[in-house]
Amino acid sequence: MPSQTTRVAFMCMQNAGRSQILTAFAERERERRGLEDEVEIVTGGTHPADHVHEIVVEAMDEEGFDLAGRSPQAITTDELESCDYVATMGCSTLELDTSADVDVRDWALADPDGQDIDRVREIRDEIEEQVKMVPGQR
Repeated sequence: MPSQTTRVAFMCMQNAGRSQILTAFAERERERRGLEDEVEIVTGGTHPADHVHEIVVEAMDEEGFDLAGRSPQAITTDELESCDYVATMGCSTLELDTSADVDVRDWALADPDGQDIDRVREIRDEIEEQVKMVPGQR
Protein backbone atom coordinates (compact mmCIF):
# COMPACT_ATOMS: atom_id res chain seq x y z
CA MET A 1 0.00 0.00 0.00
CA PRO A 2 1.57 3.34 -1.02
CA SER A 3 2.24 5.85 1.70
CA GLN A 4 0.78 9.34 1.67
CA THR A 5 2.93 11.97 -0.01
CA THR A 6 4.17 14.79 2.19
CA ARG A 7 4.14 18.05 0.24
CA VAL A 8 6.76 20.56 1.41
CA ALA A 9 7.21 24.15 0.18
CA PHE A 10 10.22 26.40 0.57
CA MET A 11 9.36 29.97 -0.26
CA CYS A 12 10.70 33.48 0.01
CA MET A 13 10.22 36.76 -1.77
CA GLN A 14 12.50 36.32 -4.80
CA ASN A 15 13.09 32.56 -4.85
CA ALA A 16 16.65 33.44 -5.85
CA GLY A 17 18.69 32.66 -2.74
CA ARG A 18 17.64 30.94 0.47
CA SER A 19 14.76 28.94 -0.94
CA GLN A 20 16.90 27.77 -3.87
CA ILE A 21 19.66 26.63 -1.50
CA LEU A 22 17.15 24.87 0.70
CA THR A 23 15.45 23.17 -2.22
CA ALA A 24 18.77 21.81 -3.52
CA PHE A 25 19.72 20.36 -0.13
CA ALA A 26 16.22 18.93 0.42
CA GLU A 27 16.20 17.28 -3.00
CA ARG A 28 19.55 15.66 -2.23
CA GLU A 29 18.35 14.39 1.16
CA ARG A 30 15.13 13.10 -0.34
CA GLU A 31 17.14 11.11 -2.90
CA ARG A 32 19.69 9.87 -0.36
CA ARG A 33 16.91 8.52 1.84
CA GLY A 34 14.87 7.03 -1.00
CA LEU A 35 11.88 9.27 -0.34
CA GLU A 36 11.21 10.41 -3.91
CA ASP A 37 7.74 8.81 -3.86
CA GLU A 38 6.95 10.09 -0.37
CA VAL A 39 8.09 13.73 -0.35
CA GLU A 40 7.15 16.33 -2.94
CA ILE A 41 9.16 19.56 -2.86
CA VAL A 42 7.75 22.85 -4.12
CA THR A 43 9.63 26.15 -4.20
CA GLY A 44 8.77 29.65 -5.26
CA GLY A 45 8.62 33.30 -4.40
CA THR A 46 5.96 35.92 -3.98
CA HIS A 47 7.95 38.29 -6.22
CA PRO A 48 10.39 36.06 -8.13
CA ALA A 49 13.67 37.49 -9.40
CA ASP A 50 14.93 37.06 -12.95
CA HIS A 51 17.66 34.60 -11.94
CA VAL A 52 19.25 32.87 -8.97
CA HIS A 53 21.73 35.20 -7.27
CA GLU A 54 25.23 34.68 -8.73
CA ILE A 55 26.82 34.51 -5.27
CA VAL A 56 24.40 31.70 -4.38
CA VAL A 57 25.26 29.83 -7.58
CA GLU A 58 28.96 30.16 -6.66
CA ALA A 59 28.53 28.98 -3.06
CA MET A 60 26.37 26.03 -4.05
CA ASP A 61 28.77 25.05 -6.83
CA GLU A 62 31.39 24.56 -4.11
CA GLU A 63 29.11 21.89 -2.63
CA GLY A 64 28.50 20.16 -5.96
CA PHE A 65 25.17 21.77 -6.87
CA ASP A 66 24.61 23.48 -10.21
CA LEU A 67 21.96 26.14 -9.66
CA ALA A 68 22.93 28.18 -12.73
CA GLY A 69 20.15 26.64 -14.79
CA ARG A 70 17.42 27.13 -12.21
CA SER A 71 14.88 29.90 -12.58
CA PRO A 72 13.00 31.57 -9.74
CA GLN A 73 9.31 30.71 -9.87
CA ALA A 74 6.16 32.35 -8.57
CA ILE A 75 4.20 30.47 -5.93
CA THR A 76 0.52 31.00 -5.22
CA THR A 77 -1.41 30.90 -2.00
CA ASP A 78 -3.40 27.96 -3.39
CA GLU A 79 -0.17 26.02 -3.99
CA LEU A 80 1.03 26.76 -0.46
CA GLU A 81 -2.31 25.78 1.08
CA SER A 82 -2.03 22.41 -0.68
CA CYS A 83 1.17 21.68 1.25
CA ASP A 84 1.62 19.88 4.53
CA TYR A 85 4.57 22.01 5.53
CA VAL A 86 5.69 25.50 4.40
CA ALA A 87 9.04 27.00 5.35
CA THR A 88 9.45 30.73 4.85
CA MET A 89 12.88 32.29 4.96
CA GLY A 90 12.33 35.27 7.25
CA CYS A 91 10.94 37.63 4.66
CA SER A 92 7.36 36.53 4.34
CA THR A 93 4.10 38.27 5.03
CA LEU A 94 2.40 34.98 4.24
CA GLU A 95 -1.24 34.71 5.25
CA LEU A 96 -2.83 31.36 4.53
CA ASP A 97 -6.45 30.38 5.07
CA THR A 98 -6.66 29.40 8.73
CA SER A 99 -8.78 26.38 7.79
CA ALA A 100 -5.89 25.01 5.69
CA ASP A 101 -4.06 22.31 7.61
CA VAL A 102 -0.57 23.63 6.85
CA ASP A 103 2.35 23.71 9.26
CA VAL A 104 4.03 27.08 8.50
CA ARG A 105 7.40 27.88 9.99
CA ASP A 106 9.55 30.93 9.49
CA TRP A 107 13.20 29.98 9.59
CA ALA A 108 14.40 33.60 9.82
CA LEU A 109 17.47 33.01 7.67
CA ALA A 110 19.75 35.83 6.57
CA ASP A 111 19.43 36.89 2.94
CA PRO A 112 22.54 35.99 0.90
CA ASP A 113 21.83 38.70 -1.69
CA GLY A 114 24.51 41.38 -1.49
CA GLN A 115 26.65 39.41 0.98
CA ASP A 116 30.28 38.39 0.49
CA ILE A 117 31.09 34.76 -0.29
CA ASP A 118 32.14 33.92 3.28
CA ARG A 119 28.78 35.08 4.66
CA VAL A 120 26.91 33.21 1.92
CA ARG A 121 28.79 30.05 2.87
CA GLU A 122 27.66 30.49 6.49
CA ILE A 123 24.05 30.93 5.36
CA ARG A 124 24.36 27.90 3.07
CA ASP A 125 25.71 25.76 5.91
CA GLU A 126 22.96 26.88 8.29
CA ILE A 127 20.36 25.99 5.68
CA GLU A 128 21.89 22.56 5.17
CA GLU A 129 21.49 21.88 8.90
CA GLN A 130 17.83 23.01 8.80
CA VAL A 131 17.03 20.43 6.12
CA LYS A 132 17.58 17.70 8.68
CA MET A 133 14.55 18.93 10.64
CA VAL A 134 12.04 19.01 7.77
CA PRO A 135 9.10 16.62 8.24
CA GLY A 136 9.26 13.68 5.87
CA GLN A 137 13.03 14.06 5.50
CA ARG A 138 13.96 12.14 8.63
